[in-house]
Amino acid sequence: MNDKLDLTVGIVSYHNVSDIITAVDSIERYTDPSMKKLVYIIDNADNEADYQVLVKKYSDVKYVKTNQNLGFGGGHNYILNEINSDYHAIVNPDIILHEDSFKMILEYMKKDRSIGVCAPRLVDENGEFLYVYRREITFFDMLVRFFFKKIFKKRYRYHIMYDADYTQPFQVPFAQGSFLVIKTELLQELKGFDERYFMYMEDADLCKRVNEVSKVMYFPGTTVKHKWEKGSHKNRKLFKIHLNSMKQYFKKWGFRWK
Repeated sequence: MNDKLDLTVGIVSYHNVSDIITAVDSIERYTDPSMKKLVYIIDNADNEADYQVLVKKYSDVKYVKTNQNLGFGGGHNYILNEINSDYHAIVNPDIILHEDSFKMILEYMKKDRSIGVCAPRLVDENGEFLYVYRREITFFDMLVRFFFKKIFKKRYRYHIMYDADYTQPFQVPFAQGSFLVIKTELLQELKGFDERYFMYMEDADLCKRVNEVSKVMYFPGTTVKHKWEKGSHKNRKLFKIHLNSMKQYFKKWGFRWK
């Protein structure tokens, strides 16, 4: 692939075929066909047969098999040296577009070259706004988030930037990695996600590194639907993985209580 694409999209799969088919169908339906793009499905499981329908249906969808479960960051990094685009989108399987979000995001980022990452306005399946944009992570805020939201309601709202004006763009310390558009060159310079995080916190780590050299911006100019399962809040195994990622994060960036 010699000609640089406008956009590449990475979606990591792990036994969530139906969600990804829905996500890709929405991307193909709403994205301007004149945009030069390539959508990667990076399979951390072994669902190749299930994805053939998408590969056959869309010429700009590419299936990639990792042959092992590399986790979230490792899965996205699997194609890091292959992508050849101006911008790259990190997209969760449970994302659904209802408008040409990529066009609006790219136009916004091109107007301000200081922006390294852009996160759109996210809503849940009922159209309710999702507070997935956060201030700097501290150990206390993680405890509050998991166990004490009702007791420390004011602190929880502070952490999720409840007080921010979400009608306007603003720089954020940490935007959840469910839908991020990043300059491809910047992502490659940063060597992608830190793979010491198998899952969880790798998005916070990436945003922190981006903000050291560029800007992570919240952009309300387009809205994307996100089902957001909150797996680690419900599953003991995933919760343990989340705890280990927290340990890695504070080991790398220094412990902050509050």
